[in-house]
Amino acid sequence: MTTDTAFNITKVSESRIKNVDLDNPGFGREFADHMLEVEYNDGAWQEPEIKPFGTIETTPALNTLHYAQSVFEGLKAYYVDEGTINLFRPEKNYARMARSCERMCIPVFEQEVFMDGIAELIKLDHKWVPQKEGNTLYIRPLACAFDQMISARVSDKYRFYVMTSPVGSYYQRPVKLTTSQKYVRAVKGGVGEAKAAGNYGGSLYPAQQAKAKGYDQVLWLDAFEHQYIEEVGTMNIFFVIDGVLITPNLSGTILPGITRASVIELAKYWDMPVEERRISIDEVMEAGENGTLQEAFGAGTAAVIAPVEEIHHDGSTVRVHDEERGLIGQKLYDTITGIQRGKIEDPFGWTTSIEVNS
Repeated sequence: MTTDTAFNITKVSESRIKNVDLDNPGFGREFADHMLEVEYNDGAWQEPEIKPFGTIETTPALNTLHYAQSVFEGLKAYYVDEGTINLFRPEKNYARMARSCERMCIPVFEQEVFMDGIAELIKLDHKWVPQKEGNTLYIRPLACAFDQMISARVSDKYRFYVMTSPVGSYYQRPVKLTTSQKYVRAVKGGVGEAKAAGNYGGSLYPAQQAKAKGYDQVLWLDAFEHQYIEEVGTMNIFFVIDGVLITPNLSGTILPGITRASVIELAKYWDMPVEERRISIDEVMEAGENGTLQEAFGAGTAAVIAPVEEIHHDGSTVRVHDEERGLIGQKLYDTITGIQRGKIEDPFGWTTSIEVNS
């Protein structure tokens, strides 16, 4: 991948990488040496700058802290060999971030700045990309209002950042899910399909309550009938019922995941029956009880394919997996991660390769 955008680059005097165990980095706790920053002033995005990762100086009056005019993305860089790092469908992340920006009244920046900025960061910090199987370099683009004034209005100033972080596996084992009859994630006409910061802030309390009861995440239901499944707190959800791969259809309340889209495209490529439709929690529980629920798994950038161990709803529990993914989930995981790391053929052109100096 070649870059055409001009960047003002300030490099660190000494890398911090020697202080980080890339084989066991945790998730989102360590950050690579550099970050991208672009300011929006006077009605235009200014020249992009790459500089040492560090603190941002501001005041408590920063309006994004008060009114949540903030969106973000999440994608990963994958180690292929000493001279090549892969990205997985980054143009899809840009498109989704542009839609999120529009929904939150944040000026949309050029795709070249997004793509080229990430590529330049990878070239500078490619040694931060873990080589251990299952570990990756997580990439976090962020756009937020930057007026230092308390006022409930659209901001005049913004910042766009990209930071990177070496990470391990998000889930170490199959997950346990529970529904919530009291709380909802999103409603039609809201911001459920945008990757807005407030969506996640509002989901933390129900997730905390679920964890206190021994569950990993909430399996969100629709806001009106509390019957139709939408997504999990950190990923989209899939079920294999009687040989058919089923996932809730996008209806404005569900985040359109890049991994979700990839799973659907792969299943169709394999001529597997796929349905994107409304699916009720009663249908899933009944399938679990009568034995037709063959698999359940979450799909997302962080988790890739995360098997669901059990689902709890309204006092009843069905078990799905014990310790491993099902046959379809494992095939999807092996195929997606194989494409991401350049180990198997990519017939879809999903990967973007960045050549680095070893």
